[in-house]
Amino acid sequence: MEQPSSVDMKAYGSVTVCALVWGTTWYAITFQLGETHAAISVILRFGLAALGLAAVAKLMKNTLSLTRAQHLAAAGQGLFAFAVSYYFVYAAEEKIASAVVAIMFAALAFVNLILFRLLSRQKASAGAWIGAILGVVGVAVLSAGEITGAGLGDHAVTGVVFAFVAVMASAMGNWFAWRGQQAGAQVLPATAWAMGYGTAFLTLYALATGISWHVDWSVAYVGSLLYLAVIGSVLTFGLYFTLARNYGYALASYISALTPPIAMLVSIVFEGARFGLPAFAGLVLVLAGQIFMSRAPRKSAA
Repeated sequence: MEQPSSVDMKAYGSVTVCALVWGTTWYAITFQLGETHAAISVILRFGLAALGLAAVAKLMKNTLSLTRAQHLAAAGQGLFAFAVSYYFVYAAEEKIASAVVAIMFAALAFVNLILFRLLSRQKASAGAWIGAILGVVGVAVLSAGEITGAGLGDHAVTGVVFAFVAVMASAMGNWFAWRGQQAGAQVLPATAWAMGYGTAFLTLYALATGISWHVDWSVAYVGSLLYLAVIGSVLTFGLYFTLARNYGYALASYISALTPPIAMLVSIVFEGARFGLPAFAGLVLVLAGQIFMSRAPRKSAA
């Protein structure tokens, strides 16, 4: 079998790092829930992350200036990917288990393929579709017991709906990120601005609705906030959107299909969860989908 090129190895490395980190952030978010309103936690996370990513961009001698078209794309990305999506992720985790929310994000690659086809007339290869579908099916098999065990009462159903909204918003955020790429925006400055816009939108929402700005200053809250902002946002989103630009948003978003198994492993270690044979079958399907997605030809316009 032909060995992957160095560029391919960089892509696999980015996928691995993002999957490992985001596989743990679902659990880290649980330390953000409670005393502090979800919107405030997201504002703090991406406000810090925006400043951190802007500092990294300056160190790498990237200009932070954007054109009007690039700002519009960054604003759309910020609204959907960092404001709406993450607000609903945090809200969903207040109602259902974090692993269940992670599971639902396995559908992101599939939603991306449909969205980019509808809005930008981009065609995806059969391999990309197969990979995305295998990811969804694999994670569903892996986690069937978890979803069933959640007990879909009114409280849980609301959480599932919130998670679904988060997935759809994340896909829209990816599309706006692609629009910024088409407008010539650099990855780090555009993502920093997008995080800043997302923070601004949520701040306006919090002010308009009278949300309490009380912050939990406990070690657990502050520690998880710093981990989510620096490792879970600055590092991973820089890698994610770089990967997306070089290899397409379908492959990049397939990270969302790889994170649930990691999230479940974290749950086993820290929460004492137990999974049976379906977990192994699902994992095989997820990894098979990864192979299809990584080897699929890039998208093209219709």
